[in-house]
Amino acid sequence: MNLRSLWHSIWPPLVAVVLFLLIWQGATAWFHIEKWILPSPVDIGREAAAGAASLGEHTLATLRLMLIGFAFGTLVGLLMAFMLHYVPFLKASLYPLIILSQNVPTIALAPLLMIWFGFGILPKIIVITLVCFFPVAVAAMDGLSRTDRAMLDYMRMIGASKADIFRKLEVPYAIPSIMSGVKIAATYSVMGAVIAEWIGADKGIGYYMMLQKASFRTDKIFVAIVIIVAISLAMFACVALLEKWLVRYKPANDRS
Repeated sequence: MNLRSLWHSIWPPLVAVVLFLLIWQGATAWFHIEKWILPSPVDIGREAAAGAASLGEHTLATLRLMLIGFAFGTLVGLLMAFMLHYVPFLKASLYPLIILSQNVPTIALAPLLMIWFGFGILPKIIVITLVCFFPVAVAAMDGLSRTDRAMLDYMRMIGASKADIFRKLEVPYAIPSIMSGVKIAATYSVMGAVIAEWIGADKGIGYYMMLQKASFRTDKIFVAIVIIVAISLAMFACVALLEKWLVRYKPANDRS
């Protein structure tokens, strides 16, 4: 992607964001909205600058927790997908249970994890893992099931083992789908980290938000929201770059 095409893809959302901020700023001034109800973008920016040192410490704590949980969640999702694909009986037995597990709200499980595992880092990692593994597992299983049938028949015909087919054919074909799931998990990991910090933490963006909620500091809560959005976008961009590096194959009808 050259600079011109990059600019063409960036400027429409950039203009929309700028217009939204201008309307927000004008509305808070025109209607004289109290700062504790809805702070203006200028108020939020001023508060972010004033509390930069404290916010940096909380952000680093959330980043550390999020990255560890994201790594574990991605690993668990991939291992589960590979295992269920490789052993059809397990897929028939466990896949419905995996889907059912996503109907239990994470915020409801978090207190139980704190009771079972204490208030250390382990229950927080489990919370993020529970949030992240599902999109990775589902996307990976879907990608593995879409392996090219002609190539699959050819490898079977030449006597390739099941392990060779899995390693040399199915996994490479599944990488685009896997990366789609990883991108979703990357954004979910931030949400999981914040939820984990709501339940029990002494630092982090989630902990910071709970403190400001108790103080009715709406401007600081908006600062935390901006940081969460920025981290999510950065995670998505990093995974997208990794995907671009990994995915080298394009079907002929997709090439421009």
